[in-house]
Amino acid sequence: MQKYAVNQHLIETLLSWVNSGEIAIPEIQRPFVWDSSKVRDLMDSLYQGYPVGYVIAWRNPHIKLKDGRLSEGKKILIDGQQRITALTAAILGKHVVNKIYQRVKIKIAFHPIDERFEVQNPAILKDTTWIHDISEAINGDLFEIADHYFERNPDADKKQVRNALSSLVNIPKKQIGLIELSPDLDIETVTEIFIRINSKGVVLSQADFVMSKIASNTEYNGNELRKAIDYFCHLAVAPEFYKHIVDNDEDFAKTEFFKKIQWLKSENEDLYDPDYNDLIRVAFTTQFNRGRLADLVSLLSGRNFETRSYEATIAERSFALLTTGVYNFINETNFKRFLMIIKSAGFISPKLVRSQNAVNFAYIVYLKLKELEVNSVAIESFVRRWLVYSILTGRYSGSPESVFDYDIKQISQKPFDEYLKEKEEGELSEAFWSASLPQSLDTSVASSPYFHVFLAAQVKANDKGFLSRDVLVSDLISLRGDIHHLFPRDYLKKKGLDRGKYNQIANYVYMQSEINIKIGNKPPKDYFAVVNLQKQNNNQQLSGISSEQQLLDNLEMNCVPPEIRQMDIDDYNDFLVVRRKLMAAKIKAYYHSL
Repeated sequence: MQKYAVNQHLIETLLSWVNSGEIAIPEIQRPFVWDSSKVRDLMDSLYQGYPVGYVIAWRNPHIKLKDGRLSEGKKILIDGQQRITALTAAILGKHVVNKIYQRVKIKIAFHPIDERFEVQNPAILKDTTWIHDISEAINGDLFEIADHYFERNPDADKKQVRNALSSLVNIPKKQIGLIELSPDLDIETVTEIFIRINSKGVVLSQADFVMSKIASNTEYNGNELRKAIDYFCHLAVAPEFYKHIVDNDEDFAKTEFFKKIQWLKSENEDLYDPDYNDLIRVAFTTQFNRGRLADLVSLLSGRNFETRSYEATIAERSFALLTTGVYNFINETNFKRFLMIIKSAGFISPKLVRSQNAVNFAYIVYLKLKELEVNSVAIESFVRRWLVYSILTGRYSGSPESVFDYDIKQISQKPFDEYLKEKEEGELSEAFWSASLPQSLDTSVASSPYFHVFLAAQVKANDKGFLSRDVLVSDLISLRGDIHHLFPRDYLKKKGLDRGKYNQIANYVYMQSEINIKIGNKPPKDYFAVVNLQKQNNNQQLSGISSEQQLLDNLEMNCVPPEIRQMDIDDYNDFLVVRRKLMAAKIKAYYHSL
């Protein structure tokens, strides 16, 4: 089967298709990231007759309307948006949406005597030898433009200027290649073709295809939905962006979507900053009980999986379901309550959560259980446990789609507590806690998910930093405290240990920097001698701990064996083994407390 057709089209033809909606290039499908000089260079290449590459479009399938008629699918631009947007800006004089989502005009000037292009600037506007905006020339009357130019520049070579202006206004008659992909192709094939054709090696995600499908739809407010997704994700990171929307997108500012997301203008929480991929995945999975985004692309196109035809009623229903999913995701109460639950599990900082997909599915669990009207107290416990279970087992590491798909189907078909119990019995058995988890803690990677869960356990327990009397681990994490070594790194290096040995998770602890400085490069038995001395003299030379019980409590909450007080290099390996077991036991108790 021929997977695509390659044709040359006049630029004016492509631009007419953009104007009519035949080619979908939504206002905010992707912000225009080219700087103005690249637009200038594109116009110069076209003027000189140089090739400017191909654009790639994927035609939507024809869709069966309710009355039985077929509606012809639009072309969705999947590569070349920057070039097409540049052409609409420079030739048609249309606004573009820039990197900070402002609507701006890019005006390209032309010097007909020197036959060169430049981005319009104040100096050019004062210079009569320039055509200040080529869009006005290309869309105006050539004779009037030439006459006006000669009035301002009577000494100009009329023949040369007329020839240059004629070449300028004929730029829309130049050709550009269009690769049109068949509507019958699946996403995987389209992605493969895209990668092979695109020399930059850019990879399109399935969420990109979803966003293109959403944005190209005008019948079911797709472009508005697309903006809501983009704007929410942008506001979550940069609340000050709110003013840009109000100032530059008055139409969207009047929508119900905008009312639902404007709470973000004063929100500075960065624990969960979803991108459009995350938002779409959560909204889709909760509403459709599916996990593969390729299915969403098909459903938004109206795909009937049984008859393999495309029907308007399916597309309409799919857009309605996805819109509901997006509303649920961006709802202030839902979002904030979910974050509250995550924090109540001890995950108070984004640096403790490295698996975005684990958080995504935890939000799916929250939204799904709320939809099923599960008791709110039970929801909190289920969400906490599922999040920690999925982090400990690496459930959503790598490609999560098939696991998302499996999990949501199970959750939809049986009580959640039954499914969770199945997973716990299968993957969090006693062997996991006593053998597998301590073994997993045998690593030097500080970003290990197991170490992060241990820290979350400490936060939830209100544990204090190592040798701190009052400062909590949560304070050290939130206020950019540092991880330090129980057996000082410099001490171990001088004893000949390599990086993988002295940078062990079981040698890590959150500790106040001032305490770490006083410890220096002393072995534990030496710096604990100072701690013992300060307890006797009550001089608090190294830390604020002033009694034996305070010290023992502090060691216990940090999973540090009391024997460390007599240890040096000869005891290091035994210390690591013991501490890993203590950390695993703390994580186990923490999990069961959730």
